[in-house]
Amino acid sequence: MAYELKGTLVKMMDRQDFPSGFFKRDFVVRTEEQYPQDVKFTLVKEKVDFLDAFQEGQALTVSFDVRGREYNGNYYVDLNAWRLTAADGAAPAAPAAPSAGAAPKPLPEVPSMQSSGETEDDDLPF
Repeated sequence: MAYELKGTLVKMMDRQDFPSGFFKRDFVVRTEEQYPQDVKFTLVKEKVDFLDAFQEGQALTVSFDVRGREYNGNYYVDLNAWRLTAADGAAPAAPAAPSAGAAPKPLPEVPSMQSSGETEDDDLPF
């Protein structure tokens, strides 16, 4: 189920990398209510770069899903953000990607694998 929350970006945490290759980034949004609440959201994998288009203090809308799980008898809830839009409704510019016209990096030098004419005793059958 998808939800939306409008508010002001209060804090952006650093990206967290895990040995499994998984990475995430948390951020906090203050709601625009009579009694404002600070709500922590999580961006995962390739979506962590969405946050780079915003600055603390900027108004935004967060689209998110609620995720729950059990671990060792304790229950946890995460608010998994999947879209961030500026308060005016326009999506921020996507993170910078390499341009299509950029020249690719040259490949490193690799020594030739041609035989030098000498035969070596090899115990491989082929």
